[in-house]
Amino acid sequence: MASAEQLRPVVVSGPSGSGKSTLLKRLFQDYPNKFGFSVSHTTRSPRPNEKDGVHYHFVSREQFEELIKQNKFIEYTEFSNNLYGTSIGAVRAVADEGKCCILDIELQGVKSVKKTDLNARFLFVAPPSLQVLEERLRNRGTESEDAMQARLKAAKEELAYAAEEGAHDRVIVNDNLDIAYEQFRKFIVDCN
Repeated sequence: MASAEQLRPVVVSGPSGSGKSTLLKRLFQDYPNKFGFSVSHTTRSPRPNEKDGVHYHFVSREQFEELIKQNKFIEYTEFSNNLYGTSIGAVRAVADEGKCCILDIELQGVKSVKKTDLNARFLFVAPPSLQVLEERLRNRGTESEDAMQARLKAAKEELAYAAEEGAHDRVIVNDNLDIAYEQFRKFIVDCN
């Protein structure tokens, strides 16, 4: 087993609706003891079936701002009037278990992690097109129209950044789940 210092975290990013969660869920099912998920903090309310400490650490804005003052985050950002952040403790906890830490974060988080000494690897999951992405998001039925437009705007920014050379170690277009998963699995599992 690799030591905590040898386990390079993997940053998985991509627009909401690109399929990151589906790919990650499958990876964790196939390799239940190899990877750990960094559980982010957020000030947003839980969605149905989301559990505190599993999907997110759901905290108040005041609690989140106190953690910022204490420099407890690797990265944090605000989106749709909610704060999201990855704590140093969450990443260390996964490595201390002898597992490779997976960080599922958005664009500003990716840029912040690049400024750290985590020596992370970066994987971007892209939708086949913005039209397909919008269909996926609308089919969820969880977003207001304002939130939908904000997500689509963010997706355009993320896709533009992903197109920059060197922004990510690997970009996977999720237009066929089985093919995308095999590329995803190979990048994450075979390199750790």
